Amino acid sequence: MESFTKVKLNDRELSLLAASAFGADVAVVSSRELTGGFFNTGYDLELSDGRSVILKVAPGPETAVLSYEKDIMRAEVGALRLVRAAGGIPVPEVYSYDESLQLIPCPYFFMEKIEGEPYSDVKESLSPEQRSSIEYELGQYQRLINEIKGPVFGLFGADPAGGGMAWRETFKAMLLNVLQDAVRLDAALPASLPEIEQALGRYLPALDAVTQPRLVHWDLWNGNIFVQDGRIVSIIDWERAMWGDVLLEYYFRHFENSEAFYEGYGTAFSSPDELLRKRLYDLYLDLIMVIECYSRQYKDENHVNWAHENLAESWKLFSAVTG
Repeated sequence: MESFTKVKLNDRELSLLAASAFGADVAVVSSRELTGGFFNTGYDLELSDGRSVILKVAPGPETAVLSYEKDIMRAEVGALRLVRAAGGIPVPEVYSYDESLQLIPCPYFFMEKIEGEPYSDVKESLSPEQRSSIEYELGQYQRLINEIKGPVFGLFGADPAGGGMAWRETFKAMLLNVLQDAVRLDAALPASLPEIEQALGRYLPALDAVTQPRLVHWDLWNGNIFVQDGRIVSIIDWERAMWGDVLLEYYFRHFENSEAFYEGYGTAFSSPDELLRKRLYDLYLDLIMVIECYSRQYKDENHVNWAHENLAESWKLFSAVTG
């Protein structure tokens, strides 16, 4: 999707970055911009040494982004390297990462090109049995991801020195930061800030049950799952990784209702407090999907309208909870 945050590179710049990462004698033979992402720019490159690689380019430091989106490429590279070292979870290898801003005024990294297709592109063409198999496998991988323990709650790339808060305080601060982004961008919300903050009070106590920071991918929707021959071959786009509550994961959101995923994960998460946490995290994601429309200046009016309608429905359900 076209987005204000995406950086366009010309052939000379692509060749300069490739030579810096892989050697002065390596050139770019062909390039293709990947259009599926919403934030970073991606390029599929064929190199003169026969290698196929993916280049991801982040927005420059001067680009206005949402509060949680600052330095998220650093978080993605760190999370990819951590998960790959842990083993058992298919993720692409990071070849090089450069945030010096010396060659181009943006952070970027090269990673392994993964074969296969995004699950979002092929899901509807698969049989129910094939979808169940993939989603069961996803549940297993999701459990492995969430079993990785962290030092403190918060965004993956955040300074640990600034952490140490309980999950309730950490998540409340994250959500309030998003609401401040909405104020800064003059985003249309379904209720006033005082009304939203008042409604939060009915949900936040449920977060006290979360005491161990766990690795959360948070953006593991079907577009970030690559499949081939009925199996998951890679999990990509880790820039929104955080140490938090496992119920933040996408397949626990209201968009998905996969029994196979829950079976693969091995836990149903259906207690009253867990259901409250799910609803709270639904609102968090639905808020972001609206507010980022203003930050990224999307041109697709259908998507913008859908995001607002989705948030309105989410708020209706969220605010209906009493006691």
